[in-house]
Amino acid sequence: MRIVTGLEIFNKNFEGSVVTIGNFDGVHKGHVEIFRHLKERGLRLDLPVVVVTFEPHPLKILAPEKAPGLITTFEQKSELISASGIDCLVVIPFTPEFALTSAEEFVRNTLCDSLGMRHIVIGHDYAFGRGREGNYMTLEKIGAERGFTLEDMNPIGENGIVFSSSLVRRMVAEGDMESASRILGRYHMISGKIVHGREIGQTLGFPTANLSTFNELIPLDGVYAVMVSMDGELLKGACNIGLNPTFAGGTHTIEVFLLDFAGQIYGREITLYFVQRIREVRKFPDASALMLEIRQDVEKTRMILESVDDELIKIPIGNL
Repeated sequence: MRIVTGLEIFNKNFEGSVVTIGNFDGVHKGHVEIFRHLKERGLRLDLPVVVVTFEPHPLKILAPEKAPGLITTFEQKSELISASGIDCLVVIPFTPEFALTSAEEFVRNTLCDSLGMRHIVIGHDYAFGRGREGNYMTLEKIGAERGFTLEDMNPIGENGIVFSSSLVRRMVAEGDMESASRILGRYHMISGKIVHGREIGQTLGFPTANLSTFNELIPLDGVYAVMVSMDGELLKGACNIGLNPTFAGGTHTIEVFLLDFAGQIYGREITLYFVQRIREVRKFPDASALMLEIRQDVEKTRMILESVDDELIKIPIGNL
């Protein structure tokens, strides 16, 4: 997948294209359905398909206090979009100056002149441009003049639930990883590098690895059954998120214990896939009680991961 950003956006990148536009945080099943429809249009018109998005998320510039914790990093989002079979990802740097761009100027200069847009697909009730002034009617008006067609898609969902990034965020924040995966079409993932911690797990016989991550959307504190991608290998693990209340003085951490694995992993990059929450974080009376609970957590993790759905594990390109 080609990525266009920076000054390259102002070039004449395509003579003709089929376009969709949005933030696409999480690249959930609703987004994937839009991409599938986009590709169908591209094949029918014999034109490349282009996804236009913004970096950073507009709310981080316009109203930082309201900006959501993003489901994916930009790199993860790009890889998931690429895996959907998109030809080109156009990344608009969202700055305070760009926020002043009118919807008409954006459509004419970027979508039409730079991308050669012949057809555009937008999500239901999508708005864009300065003050969110751009909408279906804006596109319809300019399309009549510039010769492109357009369509908006109905809300996408199943069983009465509309797929949305905000719903995924709420589910992950509540630790409901199974429901989140049904909307994402994959297990929620966070990636990062293994760093040194307090090494309490080592003394308990369950050496854990501390994860430092750039992901913003971290599941609710608790113990989780996870799959772990490391150097192209898939491993099983139990993950603890939160403070360790049994041993005072700690900080909020993401720790993973790899099942049936012995080796040095400090400094290595891994991705965690959250399959199911096992329990909340609790304070135990002593180390012995904690060790007993950890053994039970590991056994529950083994049972849960015996029936893990491999189709819901989307391995980032960087880990292949």
